[in-house]
Order: sequence, then structure tokens, then C-alpha cells
Amino acid sequence: MTADDARALLREMFDAAIAAARPDLCIPPHLPPRPTGRTIVIGAGKASAAMARAVEEVWEGPLEGLVVTRYGYAVPCAHIEIVEAAHPVPDVAGEIASRRLFDLVHGLGPDDLVLALISGGGSALLAAPPVGASLDDERALNRALLESGASIGEMNTIRRHLSTIKGGRLAAACHPARVVTLVISDVPGDDPIDIASGPTVGDPTTCADAVEIIRRRNISLPASLLAVLESGAGESVAPDDPRLAGNDVRLVVTPQAALEAAAAVGRAAGLGVHILGDAIEGEARDVGTVMAGIARQVARREQPFRRPAILLSGGETTVTLRGKGRGGRNVEFLLALAVALDGEPGVFALAGDTDGVDGVEEIAGAIVTPDTVVRARALGIDPKVSLAANDGHGFFGALGDAVVTGPTMTNVNDFRAVLIV
Repeated sequence: MTADDARALLREMFDAAIAAARPDLCIPPHLPPRPTGRTIVIGAGKASAAMARAVEEVWEGPLEGLVVTRYGYAVPCAHIEIVEAAHPVPDVAGEIASRRLFDLVHGLGPDDLVLALISGGGSALLAAPPVGASLDDERALNRALLESGASIGEMNTIRRHLSTIKGGRLAAACHPARVVTLVISDVPGDDPIDIASGPTVGDPTTCADAVEIIRRRNISLPASLLAVLESGAGESVAPDDPRLAGNDVRLVVTPQAALEAAAAVGRAAGLGVHILGDAIEGEARDVGTVMAGIARQVARREQPFRRPAILLSGGETTVTLRGKGRGGRNVEFLLALAVALDGEPGVFALAGDTDGVDGVEEIAGAIVTPDTVVRARALGIDPKVSLAANDGHGFFGALGDAVVTGPTMTNVNDFRAVLIV
């Protein structure tokens, strides 16, 4: 297999993983029957606009609604209003949209249906600071969380208790209407409470849990937000709250499904494909170093798999910011992988975020080849220095190895493929 063939195969697998999570394919089989009353569509996340259009294309009967998505991720809908807002740091547009969602579901009756379309990214898009706090406080919170190295579960535990819409509050506002939530998972473990911080899902965690995470992670919060947690004023809606009785949460697509779609492409090419896990977490650079060790063992000793082989994994790693470079967790993983492999022959890799945005830039990820380190040094770039600066995008951009997809209209977390030939 030539280097060009390896690159093409890796990209084909990534594209297959994204395609498997297309809302127009995964939404229709999970739609509930038409109610006798009104149908209201609400939602938030990077895939929510495409999910809304998928609903409109097959729904029989009147419907109306509002969903909020990331700037650049809107798609045209006839009956459901699409609002764009900022991600990963919230803005005024998200705050206004959150208030409008509450207004939209106010006064519904038991014969009405609320169809909630939830996907990754909704935590930032649903900007609704608690009483006594401001949008600037919520923006500061998101920045602190992104820099902390906290897991997505830890971050969303904090967010759920510092919001007036997350942690089941939006579903409670819909009562007594029936709520059916359709979820595209972007989190390890596929727990709906951690997807967009669970605006329509009961929350089993407490303010005390959030405070423990903040102290353990040494996260600096605005005083107004810390006071909400320490006083208990930020308690969310519990799973056994009667306002949530009868609510239905349906996972319509998961990271595992995306990995299986990619695996089918690899097997069709005649290679052995091994899915190592769909929920791998930890520091991105540490995961990259470990994955390099496994790849080297396959390349040199054909253990635990024979060559040629593809190692697939998903999940959501974290990055603890140490430098001031341009990066994201996927390029951080790849840069650490390349440093650890140090030119190991026959090893290629692609990692990317299935939403098309790794970190805060419109770059999905990148590709590593056996000559990545050599080419970088020829340009005067030290991979170890770039890693120390969290400058994955700068590093791979200089090599011409960035992977750019544009908005994918879906989000099933990170995709990682290591090819050993």
C-alpha cells in the first residue's frame, strides 16, 4: 500500500463514520406517532438543525418549533425556526434563544407533544446563567472548563447546576405535555444527561458534586457562580421529579455505530480492523503515546494483531492547556502519537472530530504519516516544542496534513484510526 493509498483509505473511513450519523438516516425510525394536540419541536446542538430538517421531511401533520445550532450549521427548514449561536463560548444569541425555548413550551397541555432534538455542543449553545449571574459569568465558566483538563462528564455536572435550562429544567417547563427526546450521542458512555448537559433529562448529581469537581480540578469560577453552587440554589431537576414522568429519551445514533461504519470500509479493503473502544478518555497526549506503543508492537511483532491492521477508537479526550498554540484534542493526540512513533515505518493515522471542528477552529483533525517528524524538522519545526505549546493545528497546517470537512451537520465525538501496513 502506497502512502497515497493509506491517506485515501483513512479519509474514506472518516467520511464513512460521519455519514453513518447523518440525521436524515437516523432520525425517521425513532419518531413517535402524531399527537392529538400540537407538535412543538425544540432542540440544541451542532446537529440540531439537520435533525429538524429530517423531522420536517417525514412528519405528517402540522408542527412548529425552534432549535439553536452553531454558527455555520444552519440548514433551511419550512416550519421550524433555526437560530445560530456561538460555540464553545456562549454569546447573546444563545441566551436569547434559550429564553425563547421556554416561551415556546409554556402553557402546553397533556395532548401536546414536545419533540426535543439534542446533540453535542448544546451546552454552550443553551446559554442561560442562573439568577444572580450574567452571560459574562457563563462565558468565563466555559473558558475555565475548557482549560481545566476536566472530563466531559465533570464539565457537564458543573454546567447543569449553573444554568436555568440544563439538567432537566427544559423538560420540566414542558409539563404536562409529553416530551420525546431524540439524541445523537457525542459523549463516552452515551449517557443522555451528559449530551448538551441534559436539558430534557433528569439529573442524578448535586451541587455538592459540582463543588467537589471544582475543588479537585482547581477550577476558578466567578464568585456569583460559586455562590450558587455552595448555597445549593443550583440544584437541578431530579430523575424522579413528577414533571418528567412519562418522558421518553431515545438514542438515535452513537459513536459505536460510526466506528462500525468505518470498520466496514477497512474490511472491504481487505484489512483486519479492530475497534479498541468507543469511550476512550484521558489526556489526549497520553492516549496518543499509549496508542503509539500499541501500533509499534503490531508493526514490529504482529502482536496483538497481525499486519496489515487498523486500530479504531472513539471517545472524548481532554487537553490541559500549557501553551498558547492553536490546537484541539485530536491534533494533540496525533502530535503526541507522531512524537512517540518517531518515524516508525508503515504506521499512518487520522484523528478528527466528527462535527468538523477540533477545538475552536474549522479544522476537523489531521493525518500522521511515517515521515511526519522528518518533514517537520526539514521545515525547522520541532514536534516536541509544538506539543508543549499545544500547537497541533499550527504543526499539521504547516505540513499540509490538516483534515478539513466543513460543517458535517452531525456530531458523534472523536474518530481515531491507526493504520499499520
